[in-house]
Amino acid sequence: MKLKYLIVAFAFLCAIPLSSQDYFPKNDGVKAENNNYTALTNARIYVTPTQIIENGVLLIKDGKVVSAGTSVSIPPNSVQVDLKGKSIYPSFIDVYSKFGVEQPKRPSGGGRSPQYDPTREGFYWNDHIMPEADAINSYKYDDKSAKSLREAGFGVVNSHIQDGIARGTGVLVALKSEANEAERIVDDNSAQYFSFDKSVIKRQSYPTSLMGAMALLRQMYNDASWYSKGMVDTKDRSLEALLENRSMVQVFEAGNAGNILRADKIGDAFGIQYAILGGGNEFELIDEIKSANAKLIIPVNFPDAYDVSDPFQADYVSLKDMRFWNQAPSNPKILADNGVSFSFTLHELKSPSALKEKIGKAIEYGLSEAKALEALTLAPATLLGKTDLIGTLQPGRYANFLITSGDVFDKETTLYENWVQGQKNIINAMDQKDIRGKYDLRLGATTYDLDITGEVSKPKAEVKQDTIKLTSKLSYDGDWVTMSVTTSDRNTYRMTARISPDSDNLSGKLLMPDGGDSRFTAVRKEGPSDSAEKKDGDSKPPTIMPVKFPNVGYGYTEKKTAQDMLFRNATVWTGEAAGVLENTDVLVRNGKISRIGKNLNAGNARVIDASGKHLTAGIIDEHSHIAGLAINEAGQNSSAEVKMTDVVDPTDMDLYRNLAGGVTTVQLLHGSANPIGGRSAILRLKWGESADKLIFENSPKFIKFALGENVKQSNWNSFNRFPQTRMGVEQVFVNYFQRAKEYDALKKSGKPYRYDEEMEVLVEILNGERFISCHSYVQSEINMLMKVAEKFNFRVNTFTHILEGYKVADKMAEHGVGGSTFSDWWAYKYEVNDAIPYNAAIMASQGVTVAINSDDAEMSRRLNQEAAKTVKYGGMSEEEAWKTVTINPAKLLHIDDRVGSIKEGKEADLVLWNAHPLSVYAKAEKTIIQGTTYFDLEVDKALREAVKKERSELVKMMLDEKEGGGKMQRPAQRKKERFNCESL
Repeated sequence: MKLKYLIVAFAFLCAIPLSSQDYFPKNDGVKAENNNYTALTNARIYVTPTQIIENGVLLIKDGKVVSAGTSVSIPPNSVQVDLKGKSIYPSFIDVYSKFGVEQPKRPSGGGRSPQYDPTREGFYWNDHIMPEADAINSYKYDDKSAKSLREAGFGVVNSHIQDGIARGTGVLVALKSEANEAERIVDDNSAQYFSFDKSVIKRQSYPTSLMGAMALLRQMYNDASWYSKGMVDTKDRSLEALLENRSMVQVFEAGNAGNILRADKIGDAFGIQYAILGGGNEFELIDEIKSANAKLIIPVNFPDAYDVSDPFQADYVSLKDMRFWNQAPSNPKILADNGVSFSFTLHELKSPSALKEKIGKAIEYGLSEAKALEALTLAPATLLGKTDLIGTLQPGRYANFLITSGDVFDKETTLYENWVQGQKNIINAMDQKDIRGKYDLRLGATTYDLDITGEVSKPKAEVKQDTIKLTSKLSYDGDWVTMSVTTSDRNTYRMTARISPDSDNLSGKLLMPDGGDSRFTAVRKEGPSDSAEKKDGDSKPPTIMPVKFPNVGYGYTEKKTAQDMLFRNATVWTGEAAGVLENTDVLVRNGKISRIGKNLNAGNARVIDASGKHLTAGIIDEHSHIAGLAINEAGQNSSAEVKMTDVVDPTDMDLYRNLAGGVTTVQLLHGSANPIGGRSAILRLKWGESADKLIFENSPKFIKFALGENVKQSNWNSFNRFPQTRMGVEQVFVNYFQRAKEYDALKKSGKPYRYDEEMEVLVEILNGERFISCHSYVQSEINMLMKVAEKFNFRVNTFTHILEGYKVADKMAEHGVGGSTFSDWWAYKYEVNDAIPYNAAIMASQGVTVAINSDDAEMSRRLNQEAAKTVKYGGMSEEEAWKTVTINPAKLLHIDDRVGSIKEGKEADLVLWNAHPLSVYAKAEKTIIQGTTYFDLEVDKALREAVKKERSELVKMMLDEKEGGGKMQRPAQRKKERFNCESL
């Protein structure tokens, strides 16, 4: 018998092609070629995920597939292997791997001050742009990792240096154990890689934010275009590499659904279609993801259930996180159902061995086995443009395949062998007997229930006496089984048995608790297939919670739509010359205010009884930081190139909370880290819509500037960035505007010029196309910026905060600048020591357009009360006070022709209050944007109950998961940071 196996093994060895290249000299023996074939017969062969051959032959030679079919002619010099009852699949491909490539590690410690300049010469100006990095230069074959990958079914991996924003090229490697790199390296420049994350080993500050990373990528592509035209005298090895690599597959690590869309926008702007690494939540934005038309790389690291057995700890877990645990395994199915091309990756999975379980979970949630196989074979090969070499078992492809006992994703299936480039790797012995099943185990005079499950080569034992589970261990090596059982009275029995090829029962030596010898028997009642069929029959499809819009607590079951409505008998605060109208009707049609009057005909409109209630325009917050994923780009003293529209977060619960406070529009401002900040985003609070649909349509262009302590970094322990004084702040403005003026002149001259996104924005200010909202406190600096603006022939639009505005109100009115201030904030830092609560009223008395803003996620929910304070401090009338949060901020944002008051023809951004809107007792009953109700007090009550019910159901599911032996994770509290001007 042993001689027979030796002969077969020698024949397989001969079938393996020589590992040295044909033109290399051979000095350790006779040089010869191996022309033998290997024919694997009588197998079920998956040539592709959808082309399946029953009882077929796979013929291979020289590490490649020759043929696959039912009528393959087998040459006489073939080694034949009968695989009757077995299946052959293409081996898997991981398109996003770290295999064999040394990954940079973050150095310990840090400098006292940020590093603003690059450390390299002859490369791009930003250290985080490293397209010149080639993974092949850091690559070393890792046999241990390769073994674990092969055991999970992989034959090829695509690896790269996962560090930096532009990361360089990848290397495509075959996991062939007995070979040299000349054979293993399929492609040493397989793709070019990008991300939004900075390098962990580079300390250059810029970018400090997601929006900064996006701006940097845009400028990088513009600079590469300029460089390619020969317009740069110096050498830039980074840009040269970027240009050289542009014909490769371009892969972008996004990490979540929102970032997929952000990366795709950058690609669209420069004619690049990225293949994008997602994060598993693509189902939440499936319509937008589908429209991106990108090939995706999808992790399968579905989260484990939370251990919510402790009610106190369970409260730490948000409904959003609980729901994601429940919904995440459905992500692949939803992508497949919507025609989105995707590949699976091991990225962020703790171990390759977990892959099968995770894929099984996705299949349990509705993904077809064919799609799962495609995502591990043909799809990654297609993404890499390597379908001529890998991904299928068509002629000419590498002989990379798996031999299994059955369906590759079935939990009971055993992976026997993984062939890589024609080289066999034994994972589990094909002739090892399957001992799984249910047994009657007799130890002495007592019979126990023994259930052996798991994999053929790594079975697990469960022993029960009646319903009591006993402690047991089992190991299976070769032909021998060893097992121990500890009974309820703490007596331990030890057993050893040799597996008989002629019997399904187990019997052997038994070592008794008292040290005596005896015999044991285990009579098999059911085989593994019987057990599996019973389990499958008993299994129920998983309960999947519906996706909400947005997919957090208080999300809606469907997106809201506009509705014609008639408010009957309301007290209407018009915000116009008509003032406050009693017992008045307001008709809304097609998202606009159609008519205002008495006894209006509703037609088909829904009638809302507003008797005793107040109808106002929606509140507008001129200075907000809600719904932002980042607020400051603090990596340099000007960040005009960044856009807040790039980092809108439509899932921020403060959107909903603000709607509950009657807010319909906000200006999402950049923070105050720099004299020249980033571009603003004017948002409509359309709860449930995507980030793009929150952006106010055709909104005017704004940018944030800042003065004072923050921009000179008085309190940040940063001592090496200019400016460090208020005098230096002025020089920053003068310098940048002078450069912008010169840039604009060059651009208009018709001569070639380097596109500079930062300068483009500043030119818009000079040309009156973009408006400034400036963070300000001290009168001297307020005067300074007005003078700088007048020097360059433009006007500052708004001073925000402006707590010393009362000192310069006359000059502000003369300049034409508005003031957006706090109601009664003072003395919270040194430069606001002179603030007074009469500021708003004094500025308004001098003809300045005055708004009350929040700069605070909590305060923005009660801006109606903040406006009321101007009545107390300064004696403003109630109508004028109300205007400070409606029509006045609309004027400051140049949207007063559309919103901010109740006037026929304007957009229906309205709030129905149950009481006087300036009262502390007033509640918003309905908040409406463009005729769509995004907040309703009665709906809110129902949502609160729905949240409780869903949370209770999910907790029960998690408890059931724990009871069933599922993997658990500790409860964790994840709170979104509430941003303000100084947030970094």
